[in-house]
Amino acid sequence: MGNMVSENSLDIELNETDLAILREVQENGRISNVELANRIALSPPATHARLKRLQAQGFIRQYVALLDQEKMGFDMTCFVNISLRMHGTEELAGFRASVRKLPEVLDCYHVTGEFDYLLRIVVRNRKELQRFVEYKLTPIPGVARIYTSLVLDEIKSSTALPLSGG
Repeated sequence: MGNMVSENSLDIELNETDLAILREVQENGRISNVELANRIALSPPATHARLKRLQAQGFIRQYVALLDQEKMGFDMTCFVNISLRMHGTEELAGFRASVRKLPEVLDCYHVTGEFDYLLRIVVRNRKELQRFVEYKLTPIPGVARIYTSLVLDEIKSSTALPLSGG
């Protein structure tokens, strides 16, 4: 029995083989087709065809290299909660456009609760954090409140979705 996934009103069925392929490539995007075929017990041509279909259907958006944050000199991860003064269409669009241009921002979420946005940022040190908040976030039109939390220890970080059957 497969998982039904809706894509633009078309229902696409992912069977266990598709899910196995997706689990494997989430863990190692550079896995060879032969190794992938061995791991899922399918022939290399059939594996290649399924992988290409999953890419064409948009289940695999892209392949990336995940860099070691500390080795790259980014010693601080912070979560930044932001409240906006106004919530009009123009203010929201302006804020979002400004945040998208900031390379320090790895993730930005529009959230419910006390704050409007949650950002995950990386900086090299406290001085860089101060400059980021003071000269990049605070001047964005409409920002009313900024609340920053520093990460002391990363307990779990993953990019893999919890696919069933694994």
